[in-house]
Amino acid sequence: MNKNVQIAIVGAGPGGLTLARILHLHGIPATVFEREAFSAARSQGGSLDMHADTGQFAIQTAGLTTEFKRIARYEDQEGRIYDKHGKLRFLDVDTSAKDRPEVDRGHLRQMLLDSLPQSVVQWNHELSSATQNDDGTFELVFGNGNRKSFDLVVGADGAWSRIRPLVSPARPIYSGVMFVELGIDDADKRYTELAQLVGRGLMFALGDSKTLMGHRDANAHLGIYTAMRVPEDWVQTSGLDWSSNEAAKASLAAHFADWSKELLQLIHKSSANGEKIAPRPIYALPVGHRWPHQSGVTLIGDAAHLMSPFGGDGANLAMRDATDLALALIEESDWKTAIQRAEVAMWTRAEPAAEAASDAIQDTFSEDGLAHTLQVMEEHSGVQRLSS
Repeated sequence: MNKNVQIAIVGAGPGGLTLARILHLHGIPATVFEREAFSAARSQGGSLDMHADTGQFAIQTAGLTTEFKRIARYEDQEGRIYDKHGKLRFLDVDTSAKDRPEVDRGHLRQMLLDSLPQSVVQWNHELSSATQNDDGTFELVFGNGNRKSFDLVVGADGAWSRIRPLVSPARPIYSGVMFVELGIDDADKRYTELAQLVGRGLMFALGDSKTLMGHRDANAHLGIYTAMRVPEDWVQTSGLDWSSNEAAKASLAAHFADWSKELLQLIHKSSANGEKIAPRPIYALPVGHRWPHQSGVTLIGDAAHLMSPFGGDGANLAMRDATDLALALIEESDWKTAIQRAEVAMWTRAEPAAEAASDAIQDTFSEDGLAHTLQVMEEHSGVQRLSS
């Protein structure tokens, strides 16, 4: 590839940073634009499990396996499923043969940032507009007044991508399911029984087309999520007092009124830090989302194939998309041909994952959600469910 090609990557998430890192390793410069003011401007969320053929492959290609092993948690791959009465229905605690280590999103992002020259990421650059110039380049205009044209623009800017309209009219569609994110800090010391309830990994409690989830993160933090089918405007019409954490927790718990009191402690004991309580409506792009190839612009990650989190593929796919695009750009003499090659590989990989994620969220939040989830866990782990 001609190293004089001007490349812009919009979005400093796992996908955008992976792309920049691999290009940097091969002497190909790129600039990453991020709307956040600095790297720790906001919480990056909880843990990710890194899959061998996607996330871990990307990390290896980026030359960061040693650094990753310092922050990965191989011990946090357990699984637990409860019914709404608090009865344990599935338990998988043997992590010896598993290869989906957990890593906190913030730690993963910082690892990637540390692998790049500081000048690569331009903070406080929220994209205002992207338009194509007469010469085929693309002009990016940012909220801080800066503007610049690039030969190649890669949209790695997530669900509500501002690059996507350059190639596709598609917009994310509400799944019908709303998550609410909470959290418990220092659980091992403060709430030993809840730390044991969640275990060293991921825990689900299911019933009544609703779910309570707990996830073990770094530093004994428990990420807690409630999830239920509600209208898209539920946040505005629910009557919950989101300005008061205690009032919001009480209202959330009322949606699970006949559930186990032990399970409800995951809500009641959540942190009083307002940043820990946040509604997360689940959106997805249509399964099989594609666009006519357009020279000079493409998408990766959620910008290209946003899907529900059931399956754990989001960040993993974004990093593999980035890897395939970087390798194509490195290996092909014609960078425009390289983009087409990477897009085809991405679409082929993403469609079955998106279809599975769509099926999973609908099945999980159905009347038979518990039975469905137990069956899936049995099939994936080879571990038999516990007696009901």
